Amino acid sequence: EASELSSLKPQLSKLGVPLYAVVKEKIGTEVEDFQHYFKGEIFLDEKKGFYGPRRRKMMLSGFFRLGVWQNFFRAWRSGYSGNLEGEGFTLGGVYVIGAGRQGVLLEHREKEFGDKVSLPSVLEAAEKIKPQ
Repeated sequence: EASELSSLKPQLSKLGVPLYAVVKEKIGTEVEDFQHYFKGEIFLDEKKGFYGPRRRKMMLSGFFRLGVWQNFFRAWRSGYSGNLEGEGFTLGGVYVIGAGRQGVLLEHREKEFGDKVSLPSVLEAAEKIKPQ
């Protein structure tokens, strides 16, 4: 997903919209390894404040979902790998946040691991950002 979002970097740069990632932990070289796939700035949120007061998690039973395995194999076939260390149950998301009082223009919360955001939706939301 990070690699696919990074493919939008040229279009986002033309719009003056930066690309950021927020990660919840740093184990070994995983943030540096992630930088290989993600072409924006990466922030480490050790206190997990960005994830909200109630973090959304996929419990162990989520590993029995067909979609999770399909997403895993899709990533694996594409040459992406991860590790099995750390807290791996918190679901992520993609947000397009406008300047000033514009607020959230797009919110995509993962429903299961590997649930991708629509790239055209990201661009459409980014185009709505009004410079301050």
